[in-house]
Amino acid sequence: MTPTPRTRRAALVGAVCTLVASGLGLTGCSEDPNEGTNGVGRLTPEKIQTRTKAAATAADTVRLAGSVVSNGKTYKLDVRLKEGGGTGSVTSGDTTFRLLKVGEHLFLKADAEFWDHEDGGKNDDDSDAAAADKLDGMYVKVPTGDPAYQRFSGFTDKDVLLNSLLTLHGTLSVDGHHEQSGTRTIRITGDKGAGGTLDVSLEGTPYPLRLVRAGDAGTILLTDWGKDFPLEEPDKKSVVDYGKQLPTS
Repeated sequence: MTPTPRTRRAALVGAVCTLVASGLGLTGCSEDPNEGTNGVGRLTPEKIQTRTKAAATAADTVRLAGSVVSNGKTYKLDVRLKEGGGTGSVTSGDTTFRLLKVGEHLFLKADAEFWDHEDGGKNDDDSDAAAADKLDGMYVKVPTGDPAYQRFSGFTDKDVLLNSLLTLHGTLSVDGHHEQSGTRTIRITGDKGAGGTLDVSLEGTPYPLRLVRAGDAGTILLTDWGKDFPLEEPDKKSVVDYGKQLPTS
């Protein structure tokens, strides 16, 4: 494998450091960790947070994967977001369902067990079981006035989700240089980690790449910045529209 310019430079710097340290009786020296980066590592933590928020807001798309604790419940997310909506899966407990939002239209897709659980758990009522079976594997259009709309729409709204996640609490500080999936990062923290930590890319655009939320409220990886994906409403034959309110709300 041909060494990259960065690798050759690091090797040369290392050799020079060794020679200089040996000749002068020093313990060694190191390469500037911000050399060849986008420069945000040299900024104050406040400015780093401002830069990464601006970059996230300006990006067309992003993928979020990880866990979020909200109102005492833990949700595992794997969603792709853009300005026009989003799509992906959400897991709560042993239940997984898919969300799709196109504009203001929100669709929820799950199996019969999910709908039976939403209706209060399994029972012997044939009509309830039949209703759940009809929803099995179908996209259910969620009315905007339904409680489920407020509960789930935020998971597929790029601005809402990022604004709620990308805020560290307490006094900001820098917690050194790190690496996330092969990309060099600078880490900033709130109250030395108690208020959350955020790894920001030092390569290219300073996108946020990894977030640990305050109070052990989940860890999120942010990837695929700017990578477009198709987003369209499902075929009408795959949609159940209940009108003003879902039957299990």
